[in-house]
Amino acid sequence: MNSPEQPLPTFDEVLLCTPHTSAEQVGLFLRRCLIPCRGGNKIYTMLFADELSYEVSCRAEELFQHLQCYSSSYRLIILCNCERENSYLPSAFSHCKVHMIPQRSRADIQQYLQQHFRVPQPSSSAAAVFKEHMCVGIVSSKRAGMGK
Repeated sequence: MNSPEQPLPTFDEVLLCTPHTSAEQVGLFLRRCLIPCRGGNKIYTMLFADELSYEVSCRAEELFQHLQCYSSSYRLIILCNCERENSYLPSAFSHCKVHMIPQRSRADIQQYLQQHFRVPQPSSSAAAVFKEHMCVGIVSSKRAGMGK
């Protein structure tokens, strides 16, 4: 985000973890991150790694330890909820922990995302439905189950 020209992460660089994320999904992600290939210089991010099940977390740590010898130049970020930092995976990597506070204002972050999610005007895209031709949008309601 330091440069507006930098692209957003691609689908293969991010793993959004849930309690239902399988060991196979985590394994594929770690292999992409830790085994060198010509893709180079990507930054891989595991989001909500604290939500992984205990079994998946154990297997992920074992695989990480095994694959780490293939590359010394990997770039992996594991983001967790600070209230769940005692779950398995955050505890296993606690020696690498860095508490982070966003360095940019909310307005700067929103402007950066708007630049990357805006669809060019002369297109017949579904983005024309959203405000300012954004290709993503959030629909919310204070009342649950109201047909969003």
